[in-house]
Amino acid sequence: MKKVLITGAAGFLGSHLSDRFIKEGFQVIGMDNYITGDKKNIAHLMEHENFEFIEHDVTQFVKIDGPLDYILHFASPASPIDYLKIPIQTLKVGSLGTHNLLGLAKAKKARILIASTSEVYGDPLVHPQTENYYGNVNTIGPRGVYDEAKRFQESITMAYHRFHGLETRIVRIFNTYGPRMRLNDGRVIPAFMGQALRGEDLTVFGTGAQTRSFCYVDDQVDGIFKLLFSDYAYPVNIGNPHEITIKDFAEEIIKLTGTNQKIVYKALPTDDPLQRQPDISLAKKLLNWTPKVDRAEGMAKTFQYFKQLTPEELNRSEHKDFSKHIKA
Repeated sequence: MKKVLITGAAGFLGSHLSDRFIKEGFQVIGMDNYITGDKKNIAHLMEHENFEFIEHDVTQFVKIDGPLDYILHFASPASPIDYLKIPIQTLKVGSLGTHNLLGLAKAKKARILIASTSEVYGDPLVHPQTENYYGNVNTIGPRGVYDEAKRFQESITMAYHRFHGLETRIVRIFNTYGPRMRLNDGRVIPAFMGQALRGEDLTVFGTGAQTRSFCYVDDQVDGIFKLLFSDYAYPVNIGNPHEITIKDFAEEIIKLTGTNQKIVYKALPTDDPLQRQPDISLAKKLLNWTPKVDRAEGMAKTFQYFKQLTPEELNRSEHKDFSKHIKA
């Protein structure tokens, strides 16, 4: 039985990846320090014979006993409300954490896939974004802590690939959604659904003309799985290319939820990208991958998940307490 280490296993994507690898017959070691992850995301796996969990911060030395075949590095804050509150931790997990895991992969002769992001493109001047676009990133802006952590992560991964001959894979993840998203993490889908369920008006930043594209989590996981077992070491976009304006998306959510909330407008945050749409030509050619779940189906499944939250969870205003994780 092949063994895989998944960091960030208690997070949204990490928990779904853990499910997929167990389903595929792998021995899964999940690792998380719960800085943004949630124990309930992996509660159903804790007694599974093929799942082991280690509570650990990957910015510290990572030790795994015995053989290890694959590593998926998904430990990182992933929403602006998170990485603006814990900017140094965000930079450290992308740099020190990645360095630790690349070293582990080298020692174990394991293949490693790192989770990069569409944020490496910044506020893009090319649309849609292809993998050979270098991006338009403000290195010293508030979002730079996440953008540059991921860009460094890609650079050090390629350095290990070229210098040490390490088997590496890089996925550039575009907006992904589905069950287990954290309600108050600041991203548009849980924000809109939470506001609708609480009877609040939906908040749109700027004019709402900015675009996003949304990939359902099952499709994203399938693309990541296929990329891991490909023979391609360079970055690959995985996302849904069908874009929509945020204003139109807000109107879709109001219709989906059956509420009659108004849309209210607030100032656009600094460096918020105006367009974000992946060119997935490479994923189609390389992996024979395209997203299968359309937005209406995926949003309906996601809304059912949020509807099951308790009133306490739905009305919790403080999204996460980071105090015990802030050391430097």
